[in-house]
Amino acid sequence: MTDSAADGVERRLPTDEARELLSLVRDIARREIVPRAAEEEAAGRFPRELFALLSRSGLLGLPYDPEHGGGGQPYEVYLQVLEELAAARLTVGLGVSVHTLACHALAGFGTDEQRAAHLPAMLGGGLLGAYCLSEPSAGSDAAALRTRAVRDGGDWVVDGTKAWITHGGIADFYTVMARTGGPGARGITAFLVPGDAPGVGAAPPERKMGMKGSPTAQLHFDGVRVADDRRLGAEGQGFAIALDTLDSGRLGIAACAVGLAQAALDEAVGYARERRQFGRPIADFQGLRFLLADMATRIEAGRALYLEAARLRDEGRPFGRRAAMAKLFCTDAAMQVTTDAVQVLGGYGYTADFPVERYLREAKMLQIVEGTNQIQRVVIARHLVGPESR
Repeated sequence: MTDSAADGVERRLPTDEARELLSLVRDIARREIVPRAAEEEAAGRFPRELFALLSRSGLLGLPYDPEHGGGGQPYEVYLQVLEELAAARLTVGLGVSVHTLACHALAGFGTDEQRAAHLPAMLGGGLLGAYCLSEPSAGSDAAALRTRAVRDGGDWVVDGTKAWITHGGIADFYTVMARTGGPGARGITAFLVPGDAPGVGAAPPERKMGMKGSPTAQLHFDGVRVADDRRLGAEGQGFAIALDTLDSGRLGIAACAVGLAQAALDEAVGYARERRQFGRPIADFQGLRFLLADMATRIEAGRALYLEAARLRDEGRPFGRRAAMAKLFCTDAAMQVTTDAVQVLGGYGYTADFPVERYLREAKMLQIVEGTNQIQRVVIARHLVGPESR
């Protein structure tokens, strides 16, 4: 079953319901996201009211169980929704991906009682989540994190600082990895922390090169009390939960990257058809035609790669290697495609009057978040030849 959008993207969707879902997403993007994207990004404004609309529309819990308010959609469909949202505005697509990431630990590793108590509000109750793994001194080496949780009666007391937290300071809940045991990966446990818990505070948002509408901030935990019934999984299981979460999250980043690249290509193609030099449209010149062809090929290859990984996930088969490949390839492709889009527009591409300069700044971030592309190469190589010798 195929579905073709106005931009020419042809999608293989498994059900009529999925096709209707993509139509809804495109309608929301056209009416509610695209008209304000440039202005709000320039102003550094996060569209919280839009996320309330997405929640009411059932778009914040798509891959989760309908029993708890999720959409029951396969990852193959969910990721194509992300792609459409990211093409309209990356802050929105990435925000949905991060929220989905923040729900993963509870949905996958929580008890039935925990899921029943918290997931309905998280998936469809207008709440916004964030995922807290990285720290100022623990980025790529996430197992070196220092935020600590200590038992005190029936509670845990959490102290420490998390860094580079998307939605930091505005989220309603945080999935937090904290050290409850000794050093290394086996001493880490996952917790679900309310955003308004006493002792939770955020630093001013980072001043970023792009994605200015998406707040990224350090998050401080100062004696934050968390009940034991908000511990997710077993003690010491947190790092395994984090890695499992990141495998799925990398597919979200890959889909967002393809959406951003598609937006850049659409802008470049439209400009090339209208811009005239030497008495004819610049789209007539072979050098530029070849450039557009290469851009389109990178996008289609990236889309095929992330969808293949998603289908493996939906079938319950190992997909971690493909997820790392998809994140690596798609974000590198987005960087190249957005750079080429600026070149197609020439001097105009370097101005804020056209969106491609924003796309270029945003694409760089995607090569860094949820595991740098250098870390993706480490992951892929380990799948191929095993871990490094010590």
